[in-house]
Amino acid sequence: MADGRHTLLNRLDPPPAAAAQARASAGTAAAQRPSARKVHIKTYGCQMNVYDSRRMADLLAPLGYAETDAAEDADLVVLNTCHIREKAAEKVYSELGRLRRIKEAPGRRPMKIAVAGCVAQAEGPEIAARAPVVDFVLGPQSYHRLPELIARDAREKGRVLETGFDVEAKFDVLKDVYGAAAANEGPTAFVTVQEGCDKFCTFCVVPYTRGAEVSRPGSAILEEARMLADRGVREVTLLGQNVNAWASDGDGQGAWGLGELCRALARIDGLDRIRFTTSHPRDMDDGLIAALGEEPKLMPYLHLPVQAGSDKILKAMNRGHDADHYVRLIDRIRAARPDIALSGDFIVGFPGESEADFEATLDLVREVTFASAFSFKYSRRPGTPGAAMGGHAPEDTKADRLKRLQALLEEQRVAFNAATVGRRLPVLFEKPGRRAGQLVGRSPYLQPVHAMGPHGLIGEIVEVDIVGTTPNALAGEMAGEAIAAAEKGAA
Repeated sequence: MADGRHTLLNRLDPPPAAAAQARASAGTAAAQRPSARKVHIKTYGCQMNVYDSRRMADLLAPLGYAETDAAEDADLVVLNTCHIREKAAEKVYSELGRLRRIKEAPGRRPMKIAVAGCVAQAEGPEIAARAPVVDFVLGPQSYHRLPELIARDAREKGRVLETGFDVEAKFDVLKDVYGAAAANEGPTAFVTVQEGCDKFCTFCVVPYTRGAEVSRPGSAILEEARMLADRGVREVTLLGQNVNAWASDGDGQGAWGLGELCRALARIDGLDRIRFTTSHPRDMDDGLIAALGEEPKLMPYLHLPVQAGSDKILKAMNRGHDADHYVRLIDRIRAARPDIALSGDFIVGFPGESEADFEATLDLVREVTFASAFSFKYSRRPGTPGAAMGGHAPEDTKADRLKRLQALLEEQRVAFNAATVGRRLPVLFEKPGRRAGQLVGRSPYLQPVHAMGPHGLIGEIVEVDIVGTTPNALAGEMAGEAIAAAEKGAA
């Protein structure tokens, strides 16, 4: 169909009023019975998928579904999939094979299986044909219809494929669950502000699986953030495939970009930390750079992917910028916020990449220096322009280049962490650690920090002296006065 939606086995979509009535009936029925059913959601991939999985759980709660960590105990299993890496779909089929054995075990109570996310969007018809065990296939912009489909399934048996791109309709439905969802959050929370991407990098499937760029209204984002703050959330991370492309009416105050949105969020009482990810260099405007320099609640951490250091490869990737543009942009950001920690994404072995092109990437990394980074071997994604290009590097060449790049990036990460030893940093503690009496939190630079302290400090921001590093975290000690002040504030 024109909007990308498909329905199998002659099942017709009900009119909007009927769909709303189905959701209402499901919610009423759920309210009249105990929470006896269980849902297991397995999440693959990015933070956006983590957020989407959380919202699916919230949508299913009124139907009486409680979450379980074990698929064996579930009445409904949802695989929320990612299509970025090679062989992602095969991992899903492997998991579906395991679930089929569980579902078809003798004497087993009925189980429904849903495949959601980007693999569902990209390969929905193939999943429906290849995996009869699947009951629902839902793209990332269609999962808000899951309660309705479950309610319909109780009346009309069949298999459904939903891969529409109506992002605004999804946001309208999800806003009704934000209040209840906020109650389930800890001291940190994700907030989706933007979805989709219009950049069409030649290696990337996101424009095809998530659709065009769509921004949520500023008023809706502020409303959600206030709900979260009222329920004890101290830090929000704004999410988007291309988050700094966000643009909207500023709550009746004219056009806003992401910088203006962050400034408005900073005025919410109780909300003490703001982050955002993932950004694109082409959308890093003056307003956002100024906000990074002027708003103390904006944390000094920026994930800004560059992917390569060779202008030839950047052009082949359709990134829309060259290496010098990226370096000069970093200079401007650091002039505004000298203490900022940078994170990036890198791809090695893109089609046509020579050893000289790869060395240009190493040179860029040495010039910029990163506190953390994600790096990958190029993987051919069917349907993307990169897949049809010539000059694909051998796997051993890609593996060698990745090893060399990761060694340099790790050297920089270790050096950045070591530079924090001896400093006193504000740490937001999020949960208990593995050891008795240990707490785990995050520094302003997103580093995990371990320190001993009372359980009551979870959800509090405490001054911590950084005394050492471990392979993946910082070791800290809370000063006595910091504990006393935090405990007094918590009381």
